[in-house]
Amino acid sequence: MQTQRMKLFGFIFVLVLLNINISNGIGGGHSFTYKTITSFVDTSIGSDVFFEIIYPPELEYTYKLRPAKDFGAPFNASFLEEGIPLVPTDPPHGCQIAKNAKELKGRIALVERGDCSFFAKSIMAEEAGAKAVIIADYHASSLEESIISPIWTDHYYVDMIRDDTISPSKTVNIPAGFLLGKNGKMIRQTLKRLNQPFALINIPVNLTYTSFDKLHQPPWLFW
Repeated sequence: MQTQRMKLFGFIFVLVLLNINISNGIGGGHSFTYKTITSFVDTSIGSDVFFEIIYPPELEYTYKLRPAKDFGAPFNASFLEEGIPLVPTDPPHGCQIAKNAKELKGRIALVERGDCSFFAKSIMAEEAGAKAVIIADYHASSLEESIISPIWTDHYYVDMIRDDTISPSKTVNIPAGFLLGKNGKMIRQTLKRLNQPFALINIPVNLTYTSFDKLHQPPWLFW
């Protein structure tokens, strides 16, 4: 009898926990993050945007962006682009007038983080005629390399906010997003190695009903 009561109590306790998780999580709009020793899985798409590279084959994976927080247009159905070139800017940091502005016109600019603000980079990309801008890390800082594990570094997000040092009259009218981890580095390095001026991408990609274990994610990071 005692054993049966303990089993019944344990079963009720599990149901209570499940009910709390559902009411506070899935039903309440909160995101859950599960961490294990070997992986990092964000179970909520939330405000993230996904795109896929369809060429070259060496980069044919699904990638995740964090959209700019308080500037730029949204990545949504009205911005649906299929087979659009993703072009690395020259210079890479995109803080000056692009030398390859002709190649950026009507395409998406891939810009390295650093030297100026996200907002300034987005303005320069728009002025070059880009339809959107993706900003990415290229070099990990010594602090990240010494303190933060590679798994967590790959999933470190930076909020892209407006730069108060730029005139309030300046606006960004194209979508802008931050590419997590070392994806930007791998894309640039691969394109350079293949002597390819751009990658072809589909953006945004709707993954609302796709489980994360079905995603074709890059082999150099875990989500």
